[in-house]
Amino acid sequence: MPRSSLRVDAVLVQAVIAGALSFAHLHDLAAAAGQDDWKAWAYPVSVDLLLVAAWRRLRSDGPSRLAWCWFLTALVASLGANIATAGLLDLGSVPSWLRILVAAWPALAFMGGTLLAHSPASHSPDPNPAPEVESDPPAAEPDPAPEPEQVAAVDGTPALPAAVPAPATPAVPVPAALVDHARKVADDHRARTGSRIDTDTLRARLGVPPHLADAIAAQLT
Repeated sequence: MPRSSLRVDAVLVQAVIAGALSFAHLHDLAAAAGQDDWKAWAYPVSVDLLLVAAWRRLRSDGPSRLAWCWFLTALVASLGANIATAGLLDLGSVPSWLRILVAAWPALAFMGGTLLAHSPASHSPDPNPAPEVESDPPAAEPDPAPEPEQVAAVDGTPALPAAVPAPATPAVPVPAALVDHARKVADDHRARTGSRIDTDTLRARLGVPPHLADAIAAQLT
């Protein structure tokens, strides 16, 4: 039979000893400040719970002012009790300001625990948000080409499909002033080169889109 060995974690033992001593120091300070019986034992529990809640908020949601504020508050309360009970303070004659702090601790701890439990975590916005990609509209389906009409021959030969007329190009309205300007450009080109201006050169000189250049060239003929 293998012998089971019990491993003792030194860090865990140290944490238990430190927690027990801090717990006792908080109890002694609360009792010296006038909190007797069960109330003196409730103070160390309240301080340790606030410390754990703030540390858990720091670990789960990341660093924040709220979590750090209450973590340091609980840590100062724990360290203050350890220092006060180390002989630097006469526990038989506790000053009034310390009695006020001990008496006000329950309300302070309740507010801190409520804020830690119910305040939403604040996350900083992404400095470089991903740009939104606009989706292209769905392409319209082309209309099916009409079937050519069958033209019957008189002499009984097989019918031939009738010629499908080409779609008419919609007329592009051209302002008269633009036509006049284009005519001057065309005359100047003819005077300099001796040849008629072509559509591409006209479009480049006028700075207009191709369909508008075609419409202007048709009016110049």
